[in-house]
This record gives sequence, C-alpha cells and structure tokens, in this order.
Amino acid sequence: MISHKFTLRNGTKVLFAPLKETKAVTVLILFPVGSRHEQPAINGSSHFIEHLFFKGTTTRPSTLEVSKELDGVGAEYNAFTGKDHTGYYVKVSADKLELALDILSDMLYRSLFDPKEIERERGVIVEEINMYEDNPMMLFEEIFEELIFKGSSLGMTIPGPRENIRNVTRAQLLAYKAKHYSPNNLLLTIAGNFKAPTARTMVAKYFGAAKGPRRSAKIDRFVSKQSQPAVRVKFHATEQIQMGLGFPAYPYDDPRLPALSLLSIVLGGNMSSRLFIRIRERLGLCYFISSSRGVFQDTGYFMVRAGLDKTRIHDAIRKIWDELKLVRDERIPEEELKRAKDFLRGKILLGLEDSEEIADWVAKQQLMQGKIETPEQKIAKLMKVTAAEVQAVAKDVIRKNHINLALLGPYRSDVDFRKLVHTLQ
Repeated sequence: MISHKFTLRNGTKVLFAPLKETKAVTVLILFPVGSRHEQPAINGSSHFIEHLFFKGTTTRPSTLEVSKELDGVGAEYNAFTGKDHTGYYVKVSADKLELALDILSDMLYRSLFDPKEIERERGVIVEEINMYEDNPMMLFEEIFEELIFKGSSLGMTIPGPRENIRNVTRAQLLAYKAKHYSPNNLLLTIAGNFKAPTARTMVAKYFGAAKGPRRSAKIDRFVSKQSQPAVRVKFHATEQIQMGLGFPAYPYDDPRLPALSLLSIVLGGNMSSRLFIRIRERLGLCYFISSSRGVFQDTGYFMVRAGLDKTRIHDAIRKIWDELKLVRDERIPEEELKRAKDFLRGKILLGLEDSEEIADWVAKQQLMQGKIETPEQKIAKLMKVTAAEVQAVAKDVIRKNHINLALLGPYRSDVDFRKLVHTLQ
C-alpha cells in the first residue's frame, strides 16, 4: 500500500500510496491539532483557522480565486477539524496533481488572514453552530463527549462557544497557527494514480522550502477516574429522544481494540445486530439504534446510541442494559462472531476502493499511531480474535459504575434518569 515514506529537510513527513486502478489522485494534509489542544478562552480556534485557509492567499487573494481554479478542473476539496487532528484535501484527475499541491501549499503557507474575511467568517461559523444545535442527530455526539470527558479538553466542542467565535482576535488566531502549523507537524499523503519520482519532485518544490520552528503537538493526557454512573440531560424540544449509553474504553494503540470492534458489530453494527433486532424490530422502542467506539491517542469510549420513543424511554434504557449485560455475561456463539468478522472484513475492503479513502486510511494511522497497518494486517488481527477475548473486553468495559448516560430531549431535570440508572441490575 505504501510505496514511499520519507521526510523533507524541514521535517514534513510524506507518504505515497499508489493505486493504479483509478484515474484520480488525492492529496491529503493532516496536522496533529484540534480542539483538545486549545485553551478554553480560545476554544474553536482550530476550526476557525480551517475556515480561513480558504479565504485567499498572497497569490490567490480571494476565496473565488482559490475555488475557481479547483472548480475549473472538477476537483473535490474540503477540510475538517476533529478533536485531535485537522485535515485538508484535494482530489483531482491524475494529470492535475501539481495543481493540487500548488493550491494546498499556497493555502497553508501564504494565507492572508484578512481582517475583513475574519469578521465575515465569524457570522458563518456562528450559523454553523446554530445548524448543529438545531439538528439533534448532529449535536448529540458532542453532548455525550462533554459528559464522558468532563473536566478534560476532550470535553470541549470543536466549533467552540459563540462568545469565543465573536471575540477571538486575529492575533490570537495567528499565534495559535504559528504554534501548531509548523512544517515538521505536517503529514502529506498522496494516494491514487501517480508516478513517484515526479510526485517527489513536486512535493519538494511546493512543500520543501517552508520554514518554521520545530514544534510538537502536546496533549493533556486523559485518564478516566469514574467510579459511579454519570448522567447528563440537555433540553431540546423534540418528540424523539437522542440517547447515548457509554463507557470509558481504549486508545489507538491498545491491543484490545479489534475485540472491542467486534463487540460493537455484534451489539449494534448493522441491521442484523442484537440491539437492532431486539430493541427496534421486536420491541419497537426506537427508530434507529447503533453501537460505536471513539478512539484517541490516550483514551476512548464505547457507546450505544439510539433515537427513542419519549413515552417509553425508561423501558428502552432498561432493555438496552439487558442486552449489554447479556453480551458481557454470556460468550458470543462462534457463528455470530464469524458473521461480525466477515462484516468488518467486507467494510474494510469496500471502503478502500477510492484514492480519498486510501489517503485517509494511511495518513490517520501514521499521524495517530506512528505506524501503518495494511488492510490485510488489520483483517488478520480481527480474524484471530476469540469469543473469550470479546467477552473479556465486554466484562472490562460494560460496568454499571462506568455508565455515562446522555440524553437530548424535552427534559429540564436529570433526577428521574439518575434514579433509573441506580435501579439497573
């Protein structure tokens, strides 16, 4: 999968992932910086800076000039901010690789951060926050993470509070950018149809000359000290209740992650999973239900999430807890485990047919773990997991005193839900 892995003199790390079965190429740039690296007073800065990189450079002074060149070749391009990383990508036809590298380097190293654009973008981001808060499905994950990571920078939201967006200064944004966007923090990945020698020359041309102090992204490591159930309720005038029932779990480098992934599939990973069949199909207590895991460098979580009927919310939570206890206390049958393995194997392989997905696969592993596993290596680890290992993970994670119950719905008080959690057997 990786044909070349090298470092430029300025510290920029580069990955080449060739894919001959395509006519496209994706350039993905990642920085190990996100909302967890911010101070509360400037929470939202990583996301704000992501927006501003598209607002004009010294050679392309306006948003229109940046987008016009990319739109002119039918490119797909965007950016994203997470809690622990920020990314920028351009996907183009293979013959336009140099244009993608040119524009990305221009955005990163010659953006204007025009004061007028900053003022305009404040309103855009506030409206983005409004959009998230008006959509319970989009809002809920942040509510859950605020609960399970309470007291940690991981509990801060990615877009930040409106007050910060309205008041953060240009000087603060530039200082934050200078601290984290140094060349040695940059990971550049090219995936798709390209010739490595030509690409290497282009990368050196557009990214090799950038200078800056050598910096490293540091985090305040989070260690869960939870010893009793935690509940958080956020009022939202909705008919359907968004609920998350989750537990502290494992970081990126934990060897138990394959078993946790399989546990998640068995419980709520697809339409034949236990929770989907039991809670939705047989009992009719929800419209959707799923399980998932969140993973960071130092911690993680496992969560069951559902959209529940508000008239039967208490019954639904009890039934979900019953299913969690069952998978914890009784070993999964071999046939069910095999189906979960085959499902994950298929998802991995189908998800890597595109240059954009391959770029994401290799880059995030390198950024977060410092090493890259091939799909075959990942699948091999999954296939070796035993039912006993899945049950051991379930016993370790699914504990009543580690419950984190978050709800978004027409509730002003969490008293009833705290009582409910304590009555779970």
